[in-house]
Amino acid sequence: MPDPISWEFAWPYYLAALAFGYLLGSIPFGLIFAKLGGHGDIRKIGSGNIGTTNVLRTGSKKLAAATLLGDALKGTVAVLVAAQFGPDTALIAGFGAFLGHLFPVWLKFKGGKGVATFLGILLGLYWPMFLIAALTWVGMAFLFRYSSLSALTATAATPVILYFVFNQVQLAEMFLVLTLLLWAKHHENIGRLLKGQESKIGKKSKPTTEPPSEPAPGDG
Repeated sequence: MPDPISWEFAWPYYLAALAFGYLLGSIPFGLIFAKLGGHGDIRKIGSGNIGTTNVLRTGSKKLAAATLLGDALKGTVAVLVAAQFGPDTALIAGFGAFLGHLFPVWLKFKGGKGVATFLGILLGLYWPMFLIAALTWVGMAFLFRYSSLSALTATAATPVILYFVFNQVQLAEMFLVLTLLLWAKHHENIGRLLKGQESKIGKKSKPTTEPPSEPAPGDG
């Protein structure tokens, strides 16, 4: 487990780690890959989100897979690079990457919902928990076909297992914060799940210039 953050560490390093993580996290891979694939602005498709699930709605599994990998790895890379300067900077960079994905300055702070980046950060910081969370997501998605429900279950389990099973107190605290942010970004999905109106994985949507009116699954 990383040592508790020492606030005696030079502030410029903390700020640099946060900025580095944020810049990596703010790269909108879904938007980039959709445009390169000839699908235009992904924000005009389906839910309007830039995450993996919405990219999948273009009908391209390859682009969706590339988006998933890109969004996850930017969290992992941020953590691993910052870890070269200590465990504290790794945590801060991971947090920055998550904020960057959720609130990218390039897109007027309207980013994704954080699922893939959450998992990528988890992979970089504590891979055993990453495997459990990823398997939880896959299992829930296979059983219920709801991306949002899978994400909510996997992320909610993460801080609990980190704390009670692995005794990773500091990581549990950090991922509790990330989970709360992720759940807040999924508030509309939660409402649709409770009403039985949530769309399932794999539903394809056509481009539109109007805001999406149909319920959409939780995007990463």
